[in-house]
Amino acid sequence: MSSSARTAQPTINDVAARAGVSKKTVSRVINRESGLKGETRGKVEQAIAELGYVPNPQARALARRRNMTLVLLHDNPNAQTVLNFQKGVLRAIANSDLALAVRPVDRTSPHMLDDVRGFLTRHRPLGVLILPPISERDDLARLCSSLDIPYVRVGSAPLDAPDRCVASNDSETVAAACRLLTQAGHTRIGFVRGPEGFRSAAEREQGFQAAIRTAGLTLDPSLCAPGNYRFESGVAAGQALLHREDRPTAIFASNDEMAAGVMHVALEMGLAIPRELSVIGFDDSPTAQHIWPSLTTVRWPLIEMGELAAEKVAGRLLGHDQALAVPTILPSEVVARDTVGPPEAGSRA
Repeated sequence: MSSSARTAQPTINDVAARAGVSKKTVSRVINRESGLKGETRGKVEQAIAELGYVPNPQARALARRRNMTLVLLHDNPNAQTVLNFQKGVLRAIANSDLALAVRPVDRTSPHMLDDVRGFLTRHRPLGVLILPPISERDDLARLCSSLDIPYVRVGSAPLDAPDRCVASNDSETVAAACRLLTQAGHTRIGFVRGPEGFRSAAEREQGFQAAIRTAGLTLDPSLCAPGNYRFESGVAAGQALLHREDRPTAIFASNDEMAAGVMHVALEMGLAIPRELSVIGFDDSPTAQHIWPSLTTVRWPLIEMGELAAEKVAGRLLGHDQALAVPTILPSEVVARDTVGPPEAGSRA
């Protein structure tokens, strides 16, 4: 026997012959399609193991007329948000032939849709995952549908049908977080907004306002400062709010980066946290755990959202059909640490 014959890689035909089934049945097992008898699937999987057969991703892509790739589209100013979501996606596809491609876009460009159309047409991905704020654009979802590419939109509230959406409950959880402040006795509470036009920013502000109303307090618009989810905007907001003669005794910032910026200003001013200023953020990013005092925050389940989004968009291929029936909303949770306490005596309104 020649050395080339001895080293030849087993083919799908070899697997079919060993299992006593058709090549199409082998293909269905490899692609994790439903509807096969367990006995048949077991025979094919045993033949694959015995022969050491490794499916060819290129051949599978050709058969599907799709590359074995998921595309993540984003235009998000917070790098940690993108990284955490990627971590979840990669966890979901770890034992598959799928790969992840990350495609930043410019939501302000008049050519954004044309650019995305060209990219998706050239690369023919298996599915598309869309992060906020561009996930809030219905025209982008319609574009994916027109190209017959499955998609999942990620948001701070449901944006689409359950099988095409993964969301969190930002408004509800922010309200619960801010109740920590009102229950501690704070009546002058500042708020640092997220970027204008972001659904997440609107949902978090809605939760903040609900907590203020529930406590019987009056919202003071002068205690609300703009932000863009970056540290520098938190610094600017902290300077605007904390240098007031009637400064707030507590501040909720719409993400951890901005909360860290507020704390930076407070500590520069010599304010003790939480004795002279309480602070709460949102995300439960590494920043929240690494700064001192450690930041009370809202844990945004972004890693789990990434994992679920990947399973929804490619569930049948991954062998996780049940992901399509999983509820759309993954709840956030308040993480109490060291930056919330009662206001100083004499500082209550």
